[in-house]
Amino acid sequence: MRSPVGWILWGILGSTTVLGQPRPAFEVASIKPSPPPDGQGMRLSHRGGPGTPDPGMWSTENWNLSNLVTYAYGIERYQYSGPSWMDEARFDVQAKVPPGATREDLKLMVQALLDERFKLQVHREKKEMPIYELTLAKGGPKLKPAVEEPPKDAAPPPPPPGRLKLAADGYPDLGKAFTMAWMNGRARWQDPKGTMAGFASMLAGQLSRPVFDATGLTGKYEMSLHWAAESRSSSPEEPDPGPTIFVALQEQLGLKLEAKKGMVEVLVVDKAEKVPTEN
Repeated sequence: MRSPVGWILWGILGSTTVLGQPRPAFEVASIKPSPPPDGQGMRLSHRGGPGTPDPGMWSTENWNLSNLVTYAYGIERYQYSGPSWMDEARFDVQAKVPPGATREDLKLMVQALLDERFKLQVHREKKEMPIYELTLAKGGPKLKPAVEEPPKDAAPPPPPPGRLKLAADGYPDLGKAFTMAWMNGRARWQDPKGTMAGFASMLAGQLSRPVFDATGLTGKYEMSLHWAAESRSSSPEEPDPGPTIFVALQEQLGLKLEAKKGMVEVLVVDKAEKVPTEN
């Protein structure tokens, strides 16, 4: 596998510790500014790592610093409090994962990367805030059970994503992968083996508010949702901008969101550098 230019070595001595134990670190890693948007839409994604067909390589595309922090600490966007500039600059990360690492190890490696390269400092506190409960809409869910495929030995890693295109329905074409994208003010999310917990997490990220699963559904489903991403629309006067995410939930999946209040633990960013140290 060809190493990206500018990789930097990470060693045990350079990582911080958790409960007295050395925090795992990437073998090598690179952080580069993402290419500027081309006006044709933007894809946010992460690939590889433990539990995937490419466990030895983890990468992100178009992730801002807030995305990296929430991933590293395993929290939702609504559980995060940081300065607005952390939502602006976007980065592409490529990192080599040590053999035998777990998914939890990977998150600790990203934490170490943020501490070392962005000088990140955080603390936790609890806050009362508006929340949503994800429940069943009138008429019940419109969900198809996921098809479980037998495990494949030595499956090749998926090909790199190509240029984002619109499908026949006017929303981003995501192929068969678990991913999300928006284009021309329209968004699509899909997961061929989605759970309600994972779906609630995605909704929370879009709505910037806690979403708790109260559907009672415990299986895995073929899930897809498309809606008008109003804040990113390039044509606000479009005659048919599409359904809001609330309407799309009921019409396409037979689910709905109910507004409530609750206590939520929040990760607060105390300090972070705007530009990472060099590769």
